[in-house]
Parts: sequence; structure tokens; C-alpha cells
Amino acid sequence: MNGIMLTVILLPVLAGILAGAADRMQRKMKEILLLAVLLLEAVLVTILLFSKTPEMVLFRMTEKLVVSIRVDPVSRLFMAIGAYGYLFAGVFAFRYLDRSEEEGTFPEHVFWRFFLLSQGALMGMDLSSNLISMYFFYEMITLLSMPLVLYERTRESISAALRYLFYSVAGAFLALLTIFFLYRYSPEMTFTKGGSLDAAMAAGHETALRVVFFLGFLGFGAKAGLYPLHGWLPAAHPVAPAPASAILSGVIAKAGVLATIRLLYFSIGPAFLSGTWVQTALLSIAILTVFMGSMMAYREKILKKRLAYSTVSQISYALFGLYLMNAGGITGGLMQVLFHAAAKCCLFLSAGSIIYHTGYRNVDELTGIGKRLPKTMAAFTFAGLSLIGIPPFAGFISKWYLAAGSLESGIPFISWFGPAVLLISALLTAGYLLPVSIKGFFPGEGWKDPEEGAEGSRRDEGGVRMLAPLILLAAATLLLGMCSGVLKTFFSGMVSSMI
Repeated sequence: MNGIMLTVILLPVLAGILAGAADRMQRKMKEILLLAVLLLEAVLVTILLFSKTPEMVLFRMTEKLVVSIRVDPVSRLFMAIGAYGYLFAGVFAFRYLDRSEEEGTFPEHVFWRFFLLSQGALMGMDLSSNLISMYFFYEMITLLSMPLVLYERTRESISAALRYLFYSVAGAFLALLTIFFLYRYSPEMTFTKGGSLDAAMAAGHETALRVVFFLGFLGFGAKAGLYPLHGWLPAAHPVAPAPASAILSGVIAKAGVLATIRLLYFSIGPAFLSGTWVQTALLSIAILTVFMGSMMAYREKILKKRLAYSTVSQISYALFGLYLMNAGGITGGLMQVLFHAAAKCCLFLSAGSIIYHTGYRNVDELTGIGKRLPKTMAAFTFAGLSLIGIPPFAGFISKWYLAAGSLESGIPFISWFGPAVLLISALLTAGYLLPVSIKGFFPGEGWKDPEEGAEGSRRDEGGVRMLAPLILLAAATLLLGMCSGVLKTFFSGMVSSMI
């Protein structure tokens, strides 16, 4: 199984390095090879989901600084999201990139190179067995995904890519400070249930350590869009290609959540922070981010930017659950990670299909769009209902556990204020997503399709390459909610490995 772990990292890396050679092939052959890589990656990850593997050392920097990998219950969830998120976005990109090579943009193989390289780095982070390994791959994810944002090479895309880079690197440096202190006060850096922080060594330094750890959570929160380091998300998504936006929001932003889990539950240990000002401050920031992101999305008129602010809000739902440090909150947070990934990938790919077929980017232009792109908008609507949290869609289940976990926590004020904000955020989410679907399918009397009678690709809505990922992701938002009882066993195993 160690060979499979290594292959999961190296396969997309090698394919990305060789992506330039694919430009000399016929387009159909190139797509077949890329699809084979993405499918093989998904198959190998699926095998690892049901496997137990010993720790595998990749290389040593010093005796204590070791880059190593292994599979555990937490890595299984994030590997699955990464493998299938990239698969759906990649299949969609086959058609979407047909029109991408306009003057000024990078060649198409550049997109595939960094698309695949970033997947390899993501898998490395998911499999990391200690903080040093995780930090190494965490930085690689930033450097290898940043070119996807500046793919079009416009002034706006370059500015957004630099903002993404600066926010992520600044956050990573804050996290690195925490790692320095953990190195000093931990006998080993390997992820351990309950944390590896030595209480005896830390005795007398608790106040300073909690300040440093708080900064570390803020730093890793930058990738997840946690306030105040959330600004890269609404800047990057509107200018990135839709498949890149889908993986940035649905997959790569979850790297910040995974880093938070590893830092809180496997390095520091929740016992050191539970009931302290650090927990209260983190919960307060998460609640603020949930509300602020929803409000900004509600006011935003550019569709992809609206979805970006939505990501800021929705990922902080997961962080809120993790910061509660109880079984209900953690369960809800982990479920939110999975359910949000499916819904947000579907929403961004749907937005990409709309842009591809019509060129429309603003919400005000989408009246009647459901008449022209009915399957695309049906998928958009399913994903939106899940994001809002309407039963039986998946988003309802995660939000239920989050609210229950908050009420059970007994934390003064936050235990009831948190669920209230989650409810307000759900109403705002309905306010910025449902009108798009309602006006799209029911434009009202007097509306006339501006392209009525025209021939063109819009009639097939992009064919199977565009529609298949949308339909499968939309179906997942419903099926995951209906099968939540089965999933509960899977998430219970993850929770028990953490607390």
C-alpha cells in the first residue's frame, strides 16, 4: 500500500510535468490521456480509503524534521474530496478550455500542468503524517495553484494571483511561527490523537503559547477564507477559469480546514485550548466570517464573486464546528467540508457553463437563463438548495449537527448565538441563490429569448463533458443528504480518531 500512497502523489506530478508534450497530440487523444490520469488517481484514492498503511518516510531534513506520509481517517475524507473534485473539474475543463486560448492567455497545457501539479501537492498534504510534511506540501499547493488564477494574464488576474499568493504566504508564515514553538515544546512532530504538546515542557509558558497558537490558526485560516485573511477569495474567483475556481473553492480552500484539524486535534491538543480565550476568540471570528461572507454575497452582483463570498461564509461553518471541540460540532464541521465541496464545485462549474455559452457574468443578466440552459440551471438549483440547508439535501444535515453541537457546548453566549447566526446566514444564502434560479426559470411575462431560433452549441449545453460533472455533483448533494445515516458511521470513526 505504500506504493499506492506514493503513486497518488507522483502520478499527477509526473503527468503535470509532461503536460506540454500533450499539445502535439490530437485533441481527442490528449483528452483521453488526461481523463485516464484523473480516473486512475480517483481509483487509487478509493483503494486507500479502505486500506491501512504504515508510515512511509519520503526524506529527512534533520533527525527530527522528517517528511513522511500515511493514511488515517481524516486523510481519507480530504483525499476523496481532492480526487473526485479534480476529476469533475478536469472533465468539465475539456470543453470549457476550447475557447480559452485567446490572445494574451497562457497555452492550454499550462493550465493542465499546474492543475495536475497542484493535485499532487494536495494529495501530499492530505497524506502528511506530521506538521513538517504538512507545511511543506501546504506551501507547494499555494505556489502551484497560483498560476491557475493568472491564466488569462489580464491586469485583474495578475493582481488577483498576487493577492492570493501574498495572503497565503503571510498566513503560512504565521503558522510557521506556531510550528517553531511546537518543535520546542513537543517531543515529536508526528500527528497524535490528543496532541503531541508536552504539558510538562509547556508548564509556565501557557499564556505565550496560546497567543502563538492563536496566530497559527489565523494563518492556516487564510487558505479557508477566515476573516481577516479572506480577501483573496473574492479577488481570485471572478478572474480564474471556472474549473480553477471550482477546485480553489471546493477543494484547495479545504486545505486550511485540514491544517486546522491537524494543528488543533493532532498537534496542540484540544485540552490545552478548550475553555480558554483562544477558543472563544476563534469561535467569534468564525461566526463573524459566516455572517460577513453571507452579507457580502447577498449584495454582490457578479455571479462568480457572489459564489466566492459564499465560500468565505460556508467554510467558516466547518471551522466553527471544529472550534467547538465536541463530538457534535466536529461531526457537523467534517460533514460541511464534504457537502460544501460537492455543492460549490457544482455551482462554480454551472457559472462557468453560463459564461461559456452566453458570456453573462452578472446576476442581473441571468433572467430567463433556465430556458436556455435548463440542465445547467437545474444543477445550479440543486447545489443551491444544499448550500442553503433545505432537507433532504446534504447541507441540512451538516448544519443540523453544527447547531446541535453549539447548543451542547454550554459556552456562554456563543452556544445559542452561534446557531442564531447560522440561521440568519442560511436565510441570506437563500436570498442570494434562489432568486437566480427563480428568475432563471420564471422570467415573467414579456420576456423573450435574445437568441431564440439561433443555432449553436448552447443547445447541447456543452455536451456530456460539461453536463456529466454538473449532473453527478448535483445528484451527490441530494444523495449524500439522503444517505446521511450511512455516512454517520464513517464520520463517527473520524471523530473518535480526533477526540
